[in-house]
Amino acid sequence: MGIIEPMEEEFIFEGRVIVSETDTKGIITYANRKFCEISGYSVDELIGKPHNIIRHPDMPKKAFKTMWETIQKGQNWHGVVKNLRKDGKYYWVETEIAASRDDAGNIKSYIAARKPATRKTIEETAAIYKTMLENES
Repeated sequence: MGIIEPMEEEFIFEGRVIVSETDTKGIITYANRKFCEISGYSVDELIGKPHNIIRHPDMPKKAFKTMWETIQKGQNWHGVVKNLRKDGKYYWVETEIAASRDDAGNIKSYIAARKPATRKTIEETAAIYKTMLENES
């Protein structure tokens, strides 16, 4: 599997942010054009699928457990995620997830915005995730 190098990622992103929205179970209900371009999936391939369609196997389960616990409380979550493209390459993003609420204040969906992670952030995070994965076994 290949990586999209951080400098290449910045060029691909061209100042644009990947945006997606899911229902409360993590099923994709919206994916912007940049998300489709970078993930390699068409919008039709993404809508209705679980967001973990792009989850890279190097991502520790505990990272997503913590993320879900945070957003289900209605709190924003910020973290670094390694995602898997349709073609088998991967890319790292800094991610911010926020809950969207209905008129009664109930969480109705989650909106995620992502930008390319820096090389330093990738190196630091990869080392942490490697340790977390070793502890999961």
